Amino acid sequence: MFLYDYRVEWGMLPRANDESKPSNKINSAWDLFFSGFSSSLYVIIISELGDKTFFIAAIMSMQHPRALVYCGAMFALITMTMLSALLGYATTIVPRFVTLYLSGVLFLIFGIKMLYEAYTMSSSSAKDEFDEVHMQITQSKSGDIETGTSVPETPRSLISKPILIIKKILTPIFVEAFVLTFLAEWGDRSQITTIVLAATKSALGVIVGGVLGHALCTGLAVLMGRFVAQRIPVQWITFIGGVTFIIFAFSVFFGNPDTNS
Repeated sequence: MFLYDYRVEWGMLPRANDESKPSNKINSAWDLFFSGFSSSLYVIIISELGDKTFFIAAIMSMQHPRALVYCGAMFALITMTMLSALLGYATTIVPRFVTLYLSGVLFLIFGIKMLYEAYTMSSSSAKDEFDEVHMQITQSKSGDIETGTSVPETPRSLISKPILIIKKILTPIFVEAFVLTFLAEWGDRSQITTIVLAATKSALGVIVGGVLGHALCTGLAVLMGRFVAQRIPVQWITFIGGVTFIIFAFSVFFGNPDTNS
């Protein structure tokens, strides 16, 4: 019974307590997963394009090896996505209708806020934020670990091969990309949205969709860098995001959600 409940909550089995055919249960489980996956993927892309984490990856990739920057940023984003989804999953102990309508209120607030931001922002907002993040990273380096600092050599005979591999990966650049991205993402709109989606949809689908969305946005930032940052229509993306959140809110309020689960 415990295993069944666990799989139900994570969207691997349907919530409804029906005795339908196995094929129907599989279809329902897939629908739950795909709903969480598609919602998370779309929201992350809308939220992260032109966001501070996007610019951090773009700026660092101009100064350091792209692979290290991408790995550090993605490790932070994957960690944040899983933590947020687990936090959302933990709220399943609360009656489902409470989490549903609370998520509707949050979606409505985010939607209105994004529409207001789109209305008030200038056409050069993306470039302005890009320059601001660039300045912050440049200033922080004066007191941070210098990337050229060498670690005292230790005889190879005293260090195992796995430790050498870890040392090659966990360079100051990787750590800097991880820390900056993690701190920028903490408390961000996309994190709260991930928590809300995981509380109301398939948490597994939300994780997969969120990670894929972050991978696409961060990859675009690392590969295109300044070109994308200066030409991305942040105002329109913010407007579309606001409309999307409001649609999500209305789908909760007027979509006749199943409150018995």
